[in-house]
Amino acid sequence: MKMVIVRHGEAEWNLQDRAMGQLDSPLTAKGIRQAYALGDRLGRLSFTTLYSSDLGRAAQTANIIASICDKKVIFDSELREWNLGIFQGLTIPEMHEKFPQERQDFERNDFEYLIPEGESLRQLKQRSFDVLTAIAQQHLEETVVVVTHGGILMCFFEEVLGIIHEKPLHFRQNHANFCAFESVNGRWNLMVWNDISHLENNEI
Repeated sequence: MKMVIVRHGEAEWNLQDRAMGQLDSPLTAKGIRQAYALGDRLGRLSFTTLYSSDLGRAAQTANIIASICDKKVIFDSELREWNLGIFQGLTIPEMHEKFPQERQDFERNDFEYLIPEGESLRQLKQRSFDVLTAIAQQHLEETVVVVTHGGILMCFFEEVLGIIHEKPLHFRQNHANFCAFESVNGRWNLMVWNDISHLENNEI
């Protein structure tokens, strides 16, 4: 089966460098244009099912895609962004000011650190692989589209390629990107990463 995974359009908090996590922020005007450009591209693709995170910025992107592609959106809370717990809604300087010890502990080992009231990056990586593999198993021999978030997408990418997480990340990831993976006999392969050619002629 083939799985196209796209990141939601640009959101207001993205412009403020705020950690959204599982809080929410609406799409910007640019983000809405990006979602329509994604919809136009996906409208030329033959796919059976459209899944999305139920967080607002992803849902807004998915609903625009659905309106263009004449699909119903299946929302799945397991596709939500990384739960950043006490850090959600804050900029990095605000995290250092409000939670200095917790932020220091996180920066020392961001992969293993369990954020208070949230989850670790290791847990997110496992969740991303589990939910996307479960979707694949329901759609053998099909092509599906999934609208999700940067954290889910990057963790799945690293898991498929066997990359050990490290900072800084060496792989660019844009909003409203187009990524494609293929599952053959239970094994995932990367086909396309961070394609944004559909955005180039839209001033976005």
